[in-house]
Amino acid sequence: MCGIWALFGSDECLSVQCTSAMKIAHRGPDAFRFENVNGFTNCCFGFHWLAIVDQLYGMQPLRIKKFPFLWLCYNGEIYNHHTLRKQFEFDHQTNVDGEILLHLYDRFGIQKMASLLDGVFAFVLLDTANRKVFLGRDTYGVRPLFKLLTDDGFLAVCSEAKGLTDITHAMATPANIVPFLPGHFETFDLKQNGKVHSIQMERFHCCTQEPAHAMYDSLERLPTSFDEEAVKSNIRTLFENAVRKRLMAQRRIGCLLSGGLDSSLVAATLVKLAKEEKVAAHIGSEHHVVNFTVEEGIQAVEKVIYQLETYDICNIHASVGMYLVSKYIGQNSDSVVIFSGDGSDELTQGYIYFHKAPTSKAAAEDSVRLLKELYLFDVLRADRTTSAHGLELRVPFLDHRFTAYFLSLPEEMKIPRHGVEKYLLRESFKGLNLIPEEILWRRKEAFSDGMMSMKKSWYTYLQEHLQSMVNDDQMEKAHKTFPHLPPCNKEAYYFRQVFEKSYPGRAEWLSHYWMPRWINATDPSAPVSI
Repeated sequence: MCGIWALFGSDECLSVQCTSAMKIAHRGPDAFRFENVNGFTNCCFGFHWLAIVDQLYGMQPLRIKKFPFLWLCYNGEIYNHHTLRKQFEFDHQTNVDGEILLHLYDRFGIQKMASLLDGVFAFVLLDTANRKVFLGRDTYGVRPLFKLLTDDGFLAVCSEAKGLTDITHAMATPANIVPFLPGHFETFDLKQNGKVHSIQMERFHCCTQEPAHAMYDSLERLPTSFDEEAVKSNIRTLFENAVRKRLMAQRRIGCLLSGGLDSSLVAATLVKLAKEEKVAAHIGSEHHVVNFTVEEGIQAVEKVIYQLETYDICNIHASVGMYLVSKYIGQNSDSVVIFSGDGSDELTQGYIYFHKAPTSKAAAEDSVRLLKELYLFDVLRADRTTSAHGLELRVPFLDHRFTAYFLSLPEEMKIPRHGVEKYLLRESFKGLNLIPEEILWRRKEAFSDGMMSMKKSWYTYLQEHLQSMVNDDQMEKAHKTFPHLPPCNKEAYYFRQVFEKSYPGRAEWLSHYWMPRWINATDPSAPVSI
C-alpha cells in the first residue's frame, strides 16, 4: 500500500502544487519523493512509500537502465511477478514486484500487460519515447485511483480524491474529480507542453471472465464438473491458493478477525499456510481484543468521513469500527500487512436480502452488480480505514481466479439454501476442523451491529446520539439544502453536513447510496437489510 500522485501539463508552480500530495502522506509513512520528468518541466510524480517488497529498490517512480524512457508510479502488489518473469525470461534489475509492468509493457503493450497482472494495483506509466501516459486499475478497484482532467489537457492523478481538491489550473470551468474505473486502462497522448489528450479507454478484465494470467498459474488444472463435491473441492483449492499468494511480504502480517464466517476462514487459512510455508515469523500469532467506547466511536465519525470521502450511510457505519481497530494496530503492533474477509458477501450472496431474491438468476445478477460497485462501497471502506494508519490490506475473497470460478457456477448452486446464506461456501469447509462449526454456520451479522454489545448495537447508539444533532426544520428543508441524494433521516443529514465541511460541492462523488434489493428499505444499514 502506497500513495501515488502525478501531474501532467500543470500551468501553476509545481512546488506549490506538490503540497496537495502531502494530504495522502498516511498511505506511505516510510518515505516520500517528488520527481520532475526530464524534458517536461511541468510534469511531476509524487510518491509516499510503505515498504513491503524490496525495501532497497522499492522507491518510486520506478525506472531501470534497460528502459530509461519509462517512468512507473504504482500502488499495489503483483502476486505473479515471479511466475511471469520466469515464463517470459525477463532480466530484472530489482526484486520489486512492479518491475514486471515495465517488461510486460515493452514486450506486449499496455492491454496485454494489464490483463496478465494477478494482483491489486493502480498505476501511472509514462513512456517519454512514444509520448504516452497510461493509467490503470485492478478488476475490483482494491487499490484506489482518482483523476482530474481539464478541457485543455491538464491531468492530475492521485490515490485519494483529497490529494486533488486543491490542485489549481488555468481553466475558467471547474474540473471534476472522478474515480478511475476498475478493470480499465486509459491511454493519453503527451504533448510537448506536458498536456495530454485521451485516445483510448478500454476494459481489460471483467469479474465474470477467467483472467488471462490463469494460463500461467502454477495451480493444477481443476475439475470442470459441476458435481457438488468437485465444486466444493475447487472452492477450497482456489481459496487456499488466494491466501497463499498474498503471503508475499517482508513485513509482519496480521488479520482482522471479527468472529464471523469470512474473517474466520481467512485467519484460519492464513495460520495454516504460514506454518506450511515456514513464514510463521511474519504472522502475528498473538490475539488482540480491541475495545472502544460509544464515545470513542462517535468522536471518530468526522475523521472517518474525511478519510472515506463519502457520505454513504452504510459505509460510515461499518467504517468506524474498522478505523479504530486499524488505529490500534498501527499504534500497538508492528504488523503492517493486514488480511480481511472483505468481498465475500458480494461474491457468495451473503447479505440477508438475498433470501428475498425472486429467482436464482436475479440473485446472480445482483451479486455481479455488487462486485462491480465494490470500489464505491466496501473496498473503499477497507482501503481508507486501514491506509489512514499506514496499513496494507489484502483481500483473498477478491482473488481473480476464485471470483471468476465462483461466478461461473450454476445460479441455483449459489443461492441461500435451507434458510442459510452463503450455503455453498459453508458446505465447502464443513467437517475440516478449520474453524469451529458454530462459526461456520453462524448467521450473517453486520459488523456495525455486532461490535458493541448484545443489548444494543453501534447502529442504535449512533442513531440515538445523532437525533439531537439535527432538528426537524433542517430535515424539512433537506431536499433544498442537499438536492443531490437528499438525506432521508437525521443520521444521513449529519453525515452529509460533515462531508460538505471537508469536501464542499463534491456531493456527486457518490452516485447512489448502497441499498438492498427486493425489500422496502429506506435505511440501508438496518439489520434486516444486511
